Amino acid sequence: MKNQYFGDVHDYRQYGLLRAIQTIGTGKLLVAWMLTSDDKSRDGRFRSYLQDPDAWKRYDPELFDGIEEILRPAPASKVSLIEGSQLLPRTTYYSAVVPDARQDREAWCEGLLCATRGSDLVFVDPDNGIEVPSKLLGRKGSSKYVTWLEIQEIWQVGCSILVYQHFRHEQRAAFAKRMMMQLREKTGACLTGAFRTPHVLFLLAAQDRHVPQFRQMIPLLSQKWNGQIEPMGLGAC
Repeated sequence: MKNQYFGDVHDYRQYGLLRAIQTIGTGKLLVAWMLTSDDKSRDGRFRSYLQDPDAWKRYDPELFDGIEEILRPAPASKVSLIEGSQLLPRTTYYSAVVPDARQDREAWCEGLLCATRGSDLVFVDPDNGIEVPSKLLGRKGSSKYVTWLEIQEIWQVGCSILVYQHFRHEQRAAFAKRMMMQLREKTGACLTGAFRTPHVLFLLAAQDRHVPQFRQMIPLLSQKWNGQIEPMGLGAC
């Protein structure tokens, strides 16, 4: 996650998904931003949706107005802007910048695991998604990916996990299916699935105690975000 992305249309969908999850039950959410340094790309500047409320506000009016209000006076985009709002209920944040160096990354992960205490769901928000062979732990650019080991460690402390994942250069439905299967293999979760948006996936592994909550949430999400967020898989073993 980069601060420059805050408030764009991808964020709107992302926060909408998290809000839908938090609507059901009383569970606590931890958002692990996986912050990396801003760059000079134009990614994250897709905020024109805020100028078209007739098309976009209907999905989540409170969220739409909240993001618009936050950004209106802000001289620069920062994820801390939403941390200070009430848009994500029952939520805490882990905002440490992610390093590339292996030893520093291990310390970062220790901090993340400490931050999970008392949380039910951990949303992990890397720049690109789950690790790839060319960017394994310790390599330059590895900070843009969450590792399978980190996912397993979060799972082992008893939290459900939601992971931001870019599509790769392969057929999207097949890619989503493959990632869901890998997530099940790595965690042993009985409920795994994904939420597909026009540009990214959100991969889910649910602890057994959270399965009813996610089952209950699906119809609400499908109704509110029809055409923007599509549940996929979400099958129990």
